[in-house]
Amino acid sequence: MNLMIVQKKILVADDDPGILDAIEMMLEFEGYQVSSTSDGSTILDIKDNYPDLLLLDVWMSGQDGRDICKELKRRKSTKNIPVILVSASTDLKKSARESGADDFLEKPFNMTDLLNKIALHLKQA
Repeated sequence: MNLMIVQKKILVADDDPGILDAIEMMLEFEGYQVSSTSDGSTILDIKDNYPDLLLLDVWMSGQDGRDICKELKRRKSTKNIPVILVSASTDLKKSARESGADDFLEKPFNMTDLLNKIALHLKQA
């Protein structure tokens, strides 16, 4: 019997190439299908083939992750996609709540914490 295992898709947005590479490698190792962007504004251009979860850096060149999150949560087609905001910002909890994010993680973070948060939100999705 050949069962197809559908990989969960995660989109990672961060303007630090080193962080993008590290997260992408780790998530692919864990069995996720990962795509990434360093330009947050491209996320709002997605019209189909949505990810199962978004990992968004707050401070990105071009567009603020909080604004992207607010817009995604306003749209009918994307409002139910879990969004985890990531930042070194000290008021991240407040920012995450105000932008409608499902969760947040402060940089620098432990990869195990990130994986646990992702697993939690994908289980609920």
